[in-house]
Amino acid sequence: MAAVGEAPKQIIIIGGGITGLSAAFYMRKLLAGQQISAEITLVEKSSSLGGKIKTLRRDGFLIEQGPDSFMARKQPILDLTRELGLERELVAANPKAKANYILHKGRLHQMPMGLMLGIPTEVTPFIKTGLLSPLGKLRAAFDLWLPKRGTTGDESLGGFIERRLGREVLEQVTEPLLAGIYAGDAKALSLQATFPQFRQLEQRHRSLILGMLASKKQAREMPKELPEIARRSLFLTFKGGLGSLIERLDEQLSSIRRLTGQAVTEVRREGRRYQVRLEHGEELQADGVIMALPAYEAAVLLEESAEIQAQTQRQIQTLRDIPYVSVANIALAYRPQDIKLPLNGSGFVVPRSEGRMITACTWTSSKWLHTAPENHILLRAYIGHAGAQAWTKLTDRQLLDAVRQDLQAIMGITAEPLFTELTRWGRSMPQYPVGHLEQLAKLREGLAVSHPGLLLCGSGYEGVGLPDCIGQGRQAAEALLPFFKQ
Repeated sequence: MAAVGEAPKQIIIIGGGITGLSAAFYMRKLLAGQQISAEITLVEKSSSLGGKIKTLRRDGFLIEQGPDSFMARKQPILDLTRELGLERELVAANPKAKANYILHKGRLHQMPMGLMLGIPTEVTPFIKTGLLSPLGKLRAAFDLWLPKRGTTGDESLGGFIERRLGREVLEQVTEPLLAGIYAGDAKALSLQATFPQFRQLEQRHRSLILGMLASKKQAREMPKELPEIARRSLFLTFKGGLGSLIERLDEQLSSIRRLTGQAVTEVRREGRRYQVRLEHGEELQADGVIMALPAYEAAVLLEESAEIQAQTQRQIQTLRDIPYVSVANIALAYRPQDIKLPLNGSGFVVPRSEGRMITACTWTSSKWLHTAPENHILLRAYIGHAGAQAWTKLTDRQLLDAVRQDLQAIMGITAEPLFTELTRWGRSMPQYPVGHLEQLAKLREGLAVSHPGLLLCGSGYEGVGLPDCIGQGRQAAEALLPFFKQ
């Protein structure tokens, strides 16, 4: 508790995406619980809050311009949903649209049931699939006899899958599925930073397939605190779209100071406090700072701090070097008579080998029944992944034409869409390199010495999904709280 007459503590959160908003929400809650007098200022360089979470409502359609859902059984977002009073707004994916498809030699093939990034959890569907050759299936079966890796260091996700299941599984199944999560190159992504559970399964069960079968049995025993809707669906969203989450956070945080449309140009430590300069010249003082920024933006601010030691400077450089991939999505609205292909699933993914512009297409109105008015169809096509960024130089018209050509070739759609909505996200998807978590730990150790009370969080660090970002925002608030206690 602050002493009588003592000025309130000043906290600055840089970044108004879901991570920064979550940090502000939990920071305010924790301070109130400890009866600590403090003022929170949230600084966001764009004109609006929410980052990549943007829900467009048009002509009765509900269009997500960023992510469209979240993993149903990840606790951080379920906790936040409950605390915001949004539990009744949760919507599950259509149970009749469980089928997923993959483009293989120009034709859509249904994905075998029970496949996790190419790892089979059900044997019969895997044996029957036409996605893999007999040799590819035989090579994947070798996983049942291969020894586990002796060393414990990090490796690439692609290297791991190829080592356990073979190249065909990696290229035909894993990589196209991965494009929808990280838009990444599996052979460059860190296993420990993306799917550490795969390494754990190998170490515990030796065989990845046997480990997945065992974990599937355990998954049936769900935690009691899970809401019923999360027990019935792998993915959830909100009736009003993911934008509902941002709107409710905005309401809850109305009492804190928000500075939008201004970027932070400098963060320096003077004595026990921080000086934070904004691009319009205003300078703020803070007792604690949370940077909820892309890694490359945080690195620029940290590199200019004279207090950073040489060793930590090297870690900051690795932070700046984390690749970010640009992606885009195009929503297209149609009438039912415009599409002859039965939309009996949630959509399809496209391997690189197919040579298409799009990496995936969600049959949005089939997967989420509330997203289109009656007798209308909503699709969403995705563009961009690591190693394929030439599209960023195309005009919107060229990009739309290329996407429509792909949809005509794959789905037979020749009709003009009722409307389209194109959204570009430049440098938006971080690609965690091998050794990422180790480098991040070293950086945080260095900052704890040179910049106590300065925390890093966001999609560039420990997970790109909404639950991961919310969890990081909460952890940053919890880590900062001790700095304000007597």
